[in-house]
Amino acid sequence: MFASLSSLLLKRFAVLLAILTALGLLGCQAYLDERYQTSLPPTQGQQPLVGLFDAVSVRRNTLGVPFIEGRNFHDTVFALGYVHASDRLSQMLGMRRVAQGRLAEQLGAEVLALDRFMRAVNLRQSAQQLYRSASPQMRNMLEVYARGVNAYIYRYRDQYPLDLAGQKPEYWQPEDSALVFCLIQFGLSVNVQEEIASLVMAQKVGADKLHWLLPIYPDEDLPLEEANKLKGLNLKGKIPEIAGLNQLSQDLERWLPMGVAASNNWAVAGARTLSGKPLLANDPHLPLSMPSYWTLVQVKGPEFEAAGLSIAGIPAVVAGFNGRLAWGMTMVMGDTQDIFLEQIRNEKGRVQYLAEGQWVPARERSETYIIKGQAPIHEKVYETRNGPLLNLGLVERKHSMQPVAIHSGYGLALKTPSLEGDQSLEAFFKLSQASSVPQAFEQARAIQAVPLNLVFADRQSIAWQVTGRYPNRRSGLGLIPSPGWTADYQWEGFAEPMLHPYDQDPAQGWLGTANHRTVSRGYGLQLSSSWHYPERFERLSNLVMQGKQDVRTTTAMQYDQTTGFASKLKTMLQGPGMAQPLAQAIQALPIEQRRKAQEALKHLLAFDGGLEANSAEAAVYGAFLFESARQIFLDELGPEDSSTAWQALVQTANNSYSAQADHLLGRDESPFWDDIRTPQLETKPEILARSLAASIQLLESKLGTDRTAWQWGKLHTYHWLSSASQMAPNMGMTQRLAVGAVSDYLNRGPYPAGGDFATLNVAANRWGSNFDVWLIPSARFIVDFGRDEPMLVVNSSGQSGNPSSPHYADGIEAWLKGQYMSLPFKVENQTKVYGSTPLRLVPEKAAAKSRE
Repeated sequence: MFASLSSLLLKRFAVLLAILTALGLLGCQAYLDERYQTSLPPTQGQQPLVGLFDAVSVRRNTLGVPFIEGRNFHDTVFALGYVHASDRLSQMLGMRRVAQGRLAEQLGAEVLALDRFMRAVNLRQSAQQLYRSASPQMRNMLEVYARGVNAYIYRYRDQYPLDLAGQKPEYWQPEDSALVFCLIQFGLSVNVQEEIASLVMAQKVGADKLHWLLPIYPDEDLPLEEANKLKGLNLKGKIPEIAGLNQLSQDLERWLPMGVAASNNWAVAGARTLSGKPLLANDPHLPLSMPSYWTLVQVKGPEFEAAGLSIAGIPAVVAGFNGRLAWGMTMVMGDTQDIFLEQIRNEKGRVQYLAEGQWVPARERSETYIIKGQAPIHEKVYETRNGPLLNLGLVERKHSMQPVAIHSGYGLALKTPSLEGDQSLEAFFKLSQASSVPQAFEQARAIQAVPLNLVFADRQSIAWQVTGRYPNRRSGLGLIPSPGWTADYQWEGFAEPMLHPYDQDPAQGWLGTANHRTVSRGYGLQLSSSWHYPERFERLSNLVMQGKQDVRTTTAMQYDQTTGFASKLKTMLQGPGMAQPLAQAIQALPIEQRRKAQEALKHLLAFDGGLEANSAEAAVYGAFLFESARQIFLDELGPEDSSTAWQALVQTANNSYSAQADHLLGRDESPFWDDIRTPQLETKPEILARSLAASIQLLESKLGTDRTAWQWGKLHTYHWLSSASQMAPNMGMTQRLAVGAVSDYLNRGPYPAGGDFATLNVAANRWGSNFDVWLIPSARFIVDFGRDEPMLVVNSSGQSGNPSSPHYADGIEAWLKGQYMSLPFKVENQTKVYGSTPLRLVPEKAAAKSRE
């Protein structure tokens, strides 16, 4: 998931490559499992640890999910840190290193751009603010958790798994948990990628065409005024490193969930369930990774009893159930950060920026980068009144002593809310202690750092609360960068928390969110301007009203692969203004293309929207979406293999409602319907006719000419890739070969996938680029208060991040098949699920006495 490879590890990979090649064991998991068996911590017996006051029991179910039972709060939190480290130490260290901007220490200069970006963003400062703002009790909790992590780091210092072999990790600090929280918060709170992408596209098509490419809902006016912020500015060649920034914003997805549209959640009142009791469901959508971003846990101790989804590095159950209250979350799509264009110049070696007609010296701070295989580099980060400049730090150097080349032009400053005084981390933990919806509201309103749709349920009520801090912009929507040299687009504080949308026990008997626009147009608070596609929520609304709900129907909804976008597409194709012109455009094609276009159209008009992996019609539909994006936009934004503008368009479709969807369903007057490579002026029907023919041509090239063999899942696949494999493109050739040699050991798949970007069971691919699934429900859980044991859950990978563990990948099959596991709260059921033979973590002094 996150980077944690060291130079020693890469050397170890190279040695293994030679050994395995010589033995003919390339990709042999058995050899590597045996080689690293000692890196697996025991699951039974007794383990003495310094730092405990009393014994703690850790039992695991058949998929390795831990159940931690402590007799006091201190030991329970300590044990959680120890267990998190035993399951996901590589992941924890990787997240910390990414957030610190220290990847180059292990991977070399190839990842220096990412380090520079993260140093500029300065999450370390945010984490310090968050840690200082925490109560003494919360800081103590983070300290105890860190001691548990460090107990594991020390105990297994000579027995780490393959991806940590030979390393000497720095001990975990209490502030590191705040740092991991800030890393996740940063990834879920921005539309930085969209703003950078808009500049890249503007340089290609001009500001006067940009508004056609921005993410805006179909019932809203195109944001012409927003695009006009760039009108009259000569941006071409004046924004240093913009291409590198755009590529970096895409690469960031390999290391953190950067701006992804994450999740479905809903709660159903007792009046709409078979049991007569409320039911809550949640499935967070995050990039497909090995291991999952989530680690499952159940904890039982004084003042801390909860089960569900946790993030290794943070001592809390982030979403789940505590025996009285269930809570789940989705991303609001909240736009809480802005990029500002700054006019900059080099005045006698100093960076200056323009503000209200005056040239002002930029603030400077020094950063030192330690780079594997090179001498350290000392650089400066420059900050304006609108935040740090992101692009100056990406200047390529021919040697480490070369100074930064600062030219007059435009800088990109990132403005973010301060976390000074923020109590979000503490509120997340206290949320797991809440026993009712009213108490949950109280804690949720204190969560300011992260913009979330929180949904709650207890045995009587259901509720929804939006969290976060939303800037009041003087003007503009924050969709594209704003001029920073004027006060016109500055922030004027933040929206009052009382304006944050919420609801409780609505008359319709249910509530839910799916990253859609949750408030009406013109709502007094601007949460965002770029929402995700509306079809998931529309499908959810339709299904939840179809009879009484229970675990069976809810599971079916979480695995639903029907898209409403297909129906909208069919309506457009058959519309009175389209059907006849389209038929004429198809008839005008050369005979071979004509036959293919007619074949594709027949499939699309017969398609019921079911994107099952074995469906041929789904394959035609997916191929048409893919090809239509290319036929509409590639002539203006291409070429495909070298244009950052094309990459930017593809990327924006990942994050929110896109120009690709918008043009297919409407925008008949858009200038992008014309193919600028031809002398004539094309129309929408003509471009659609070409797209239809191209979709069949694509399927023939990919799947052969035998139509009976066509299946969506042969194009559209899941592939679980480890952090090492995801980082391979940023490595040197020897390193890539070494990682490739053990790819079968580290990775799983491919598996055929159904669904797409608009299905409840989301399986998004990069529209117009490839068919590989990159975004999935990273975990799913259901809490049905009508059941004896309400909570059921499934993760998208194994519990362990250690490839030698039997629980490294055993969760994948359960996830694919919808085989949920119970996290029980009754003692007798806990024994059935977790067994009766625990691993006992005991105080070192007590263990020593027993040995005497």
